[in-house]
Amino acid sequence: MNGEFSVRKGRHCVSALHAHLVFVTKYRAKVFNGAILERLEAILREVCVDFEVELTEFNGEEDHIHLLIEYPPKVQISKLINSLKGVSSRLLRKEYSAIHQYLWKGALWSPSYFAGSCKGASLEIIANYIERQNRPS
Repeated sequence: MNGEFSVRKGRHCVSALHAHLVFVTKYRAKVFNGAILERLEAILREVCVDFEVELTEFNGEEDHIHLLIEYPPKVQISKLINSLKGVSSRLLRKEYSAIHQYLWKGALWSPSYFAGSCKGASLEIIANYIERQNRPS
């Protein structure tokens, strides 16, 4: 993440909307390792492209992930999150059968999430916080 302030320009609006998202696994199960987190990041980036959202920063630990996104005003955060969690859960469960031992009735994610607006804090500070997560190998 660079310290440069970016503005998204559309036909009828100019915006700079950023959000910090945190998703936690169901029952804080320690599901993720380095390889799964790499695949998870790729999946989330694909979903973000479909929504015209930029995934600026990604990292995670064994039981949760952090995302820093930049999104257009037309995107409803709740719908984006529903898609991010749904697609990632379905694909990870399909590709990594070993994670089924950690899941309860097939649910990867807790139904709750954190979404915070980032204009009150420096984006660089939030990006640094996400980078410093204790990512498993």
